[in-house]
Amino acid sequence: MLQRLLKQRRGRFSTYIIGFGLLFLAVLMLGFSLYAFLDNENYQAFLWTALLGLAIGSILVKLGNVKHDPTRREALIGVLLLWLLVPIIGALPYYFSGKLSLLNAIFESMSGFTTTGATVIRDFSSFSPSYFMWRALTQWIGGVGIIVLFIAVFPQLAIAGRQLFFAEAPGPTEDRLTPRLRHTSNAVLIVYVLLTVLCILAYVIGGMSFYDALAHAFTTLAAGGFSPNPVSFQGYSPLLNWICIIFMFLAGANFALQYRALMGQPKQLFGNLEFRAYSMITLGAGLILCYSLMVSMDHSPLEALRHALFQVLSILTTAGFASEDFALWTPQSQAILVLLMFIGGSAGSAAGGIKVVRWLMIGQNARREVERVLHPRAVIPVRLGEQLVPEEVMRSVAAFVALYIGLFIFSTVFLAWFGADLETAFTASIACIGNIGPGLASVGPMASFADLHPFSRALLVFTMYAGRLEVVAVFIIFNGSFWRMPRLR
Repeated sequence: MLQRLLKQRRGRFSTYIIGFGLLFLAVLMLGFSLYAFLDNENYQAFLWTALLGLAIGSILVKLGNVKHDPTRREALIGVLLLWLLVPIIGALPYYFSGKLSLLNAIFESMSGFTTTGATVIRDFSSFSPSYFMWRALTQWIGGVGIIVLFIAVFPQLAIAGRQLFFAEAPGPTEDRLTPRLRHTSNAVLIVYVLLTVLCILAYVIGGMSFYDALAHAFTTLAAGGFSPNPVSFQGYSPLLNWICIIFMFLAGANFALQYRALMGQPKQLFGNLEFRAYSMITLGAGLILCYSLMVSMDHSPLEALRHALFQVLSILTTAGFASEDFALWTPQSQAILVLLMFIGGSAGSAAGGIKVVRWLMIGQNARREVERVLHPRAVIPVRLGEQLVPEEVMRSVAAFVALYIGLFIFSTVFLAWFGADLETAFTASIACIGNIGPGLASVGPMASFADLHPFSRALLVFTMYAGRLEVVAVFIIFNGSFWRMPRLR
């Protein structure tokens, strides 16, 4: 019977990639079990999870075929299942530790892999160093993208990985950096790894221990925000805050454009409209917030500028770190941060959110519609700089924003229905769907999501998942025509 099943199911690339992902995760778990053992920690939680991942992954790899070219539907299902199963298996060490319930373990793991940074951990001292490093590594993996990482490291996956790559890729358009998919993935990974190494060195030079530097570099470049310090960057020196500001800015910029700049084409980066808009938003919001903090919090100009730029970039890039508890700031200062929660970073970066390029497209489309009131017969294309934006891209942006805002509204009402105050419900919802992390009130930067109703936490797990996969990809499975078109490519 097993041989018949293998014969029937042979040829499913998505089955192979899911199994491959679980095997990859299991190997990492084995490494962490050894790390915990050598550090005299409880290593069994990582070991049992690794064995389970090896067993399930081996079966799925057997059932799949790396040489099969998946249809668009199969690729989408594969990406959706991969991003669901990897966080679930990745949650088991938290659960087996006995310190988190299964729901809280899945919440913590999904928050890690989606680079959200929201946490349900109340007592940081109850977890050993290996767990905090595991949290950091899950964010680093999620920041570059599981499929991108696999294609870059394992060349055999690029044969049939194009559909999966496009299903996972962030942003409304896919800028093909090189003609071959693996070269594109390699370029992104090169920038990602290089910036991570530089960030580690900078943190160490700035005074962090190597352990803290490694954990924070993983989560800084991933725009994730998990920190082994319960008060985040408030527990570190101003110099380290400035270092984090630099690398958060780079984590929120398009990695493909940064690669081109490294290859001797800086105009590709500095001449890019989205990068210029991203830089102007950072500077403008930072200066406004700086003035607000000087007036309301009695900070010195340099201190106010540091906290302002830090929190602007932390929220804009969806990193989710905190240089101080901004839940205690004035409503005027908090309003600036809430506005930034709806913007996000650049497409093709580690940042989450709606993305700057989408807002540029929406703004250009709004301008076009205003002009059409005066000239109803005019043909007015939407342009971003010199680039013409196709109508199908504008339709996809409109669908994304509609679903994104719709899910945010539903989540806010849902959380309020189950006992959260409106400020908590509002900011927790946008913080999770935008993969930002901290909100305000009960879910502020120094607080935990653990006090929310279990149904609320379960919904936020889904919103983190949907936000990381750009919402539309998740909701398309509820469309009946999606299941009636098996040959769609």
